Amino acid sequence: MKKAAVLTLCLLCLALVFSCQKTEVPVYPVTAAVDQVDDYFGAQVADPYRWLEDDQAPAVKAWVEEQNKVTFSYLERIPFREKIRQRVTDIYNYPRYSAPQKAGDHYFFSKNDGLQNQSVIYVQKGLEGEPEVFLDPNLMSPDGTVRVNLIGFSRNFKYAAYSRSEAGSDWQEIRVMDVASKVELPDRLKWVKFTGASWTGEEGFYYSGFDAPAPGEELKGLSRFQKIYFHKLGRPQEEDVLIYEDREHPLRYKNVWITEDEKNLILSLSEGTHGNELHYLDLGKKSRVFKPLVRGFEFDTNVIDNVGDSFLLLTNFQALNKRVVLADPRKPDPEDWQTLVPEKPEVLLSAQATGGQLFCTYLKDAASRAYQLDLKGRPVREIALPTLGTARGFGGRRDDAFTFYTFTSYTHPPAIYQYDIASGSSRLFRETEVKVKPEEYEVNQVFYSSKDGTRVPMFLVHKKGFQRDGRAPAYLYGYGGFNASQLPNFNPAMYVLLENGGVYD
Repeated sequence: MKKAAVLTLCLLCLALVFSCQKTEVPVYPVTAAVDQVDDYFGAQVADPYRWLEDDQAPAVKAWVEEQNKVTFSYLERIPFREKIRQRVTDIYNYPRYSAPQKAGDHYFFSKNDGLQNQSVIYVQKGLEGEPEVFLDPNLMSPDGTVRVNLIGFSRNFKYAAYSRSEAGSDWQEIRVMDVASKVELPDRLKWVKFTGASWTGEEGFYYSGFDAPAPGEELKGLSRFQKIYFHKLGRPQEEDVLIYEDREHPLRYKNVWITEDEKNLILSLSEGTHGNELHYLDLGKKSRVFKPLVRGFEFDTNVIDNVGDSFLLLTNFQALNKRVVLADPRKPDPEDWQTLVPEKPEVLLSAQATGGQLFCTYLKDAASRAYQLDLKGRPVREIALPTLGTARGFGGRRDDAFTFYTFTSYTHPPAIYQYDIASGSSRLFRETEVKVKPEEYEVNQVFYSSKDGTRVPMFLVHKKGFQRDGRAPAYLYGYGGFNASQLPNFNPAMYVLLENGGVYD
């Protein structure tokens, strides 16, 4: 079970404890404070608990041990803790599916039966075909810590590249599967992370990789000098062709992907969690020098697709809430971009080019709004969603007649919908069966003013007929890092609180 879920359950248990009985408040050991003050551009910032950052220090280990003694002695005295654990395990045990990914005549999806350590990747022939196991990471290690992801298909979908990582490490190894036979090829690409596999035909693919670290240095410090390579299928990694490197900026991340028509290789350079440069390589020309498309790291810009010799971009340049533009690479000045989808008051979360159309998903009052437009940015329709919640997906290829999206909310378990691009109709493709009764609960959206007057949306989840008298235990959760909002999402753990008359905010 994920750490976040375990933490949630502990908080729910404590909420129930305080609501049901008078409990002795635990007394924790005193945490030592040190005289540590940092100067940040003239501002003095105290950090008295800096010593706790070294989790391998003997003093920190001793502190953790003493804290745990108090915590677990308290938890062990809760008479109904085991009952809660059993109920949480029961409701957490439900199948989880990803939306299907079309690859030629086949569809790939992941499924977790409920309590499996890792999701299994399945493949089926057509939408009505019988699903078969394609990759089962649970069989790849005795402790179930191997994780796999499909990261790229060859042009005719004969081969699938996948990444394999162990024990939660960022380090990955790329391997290749024959789709029809499900036989793994001997190709092994080591010391890669944060990469896809961008195929050109059936010959091979581009990827991001690092030099092999010195023995014993694999998990120490930051990885430096990421490079772009081309791997030819069947050849050893030592023969991979170096496509791009930058010896002046060792900590820049470099990612590449190829446009669907395989005419351009797109290179994204980033230095952190915000801002990136874009460059492109015309694969139809002899030159192997990337040309600039977007310079500077002040803004975030991604290539959605190419339209002829121009590129569809999703960007927050001159649009904090993002917009979609058409950029002619012969005119590198962003002032020359043609705006297709102007900025709106709502944040544009994603933009996909599928089936010759644009699919834009916005965030309005912490809930999704989805729209279909043509490739010139002209509105076609708003996509009707089941209720206030979160919709993700709408990906695919240019010739697809339909696409898939997943919808969820606090009282709507994740459901996958098949969307017909021509008619705009959605049909339920796969629903989730859970061991709770979401129909017995309701969600109300309310608004309050923050310290600076900003109107902030909040969702209240509780049983139908709930009386707001201020006596019920409430679990309030919010998140504000990395410009990421906490969106409506089905969380089975919260139903332990809801079943016992609590409120989830």
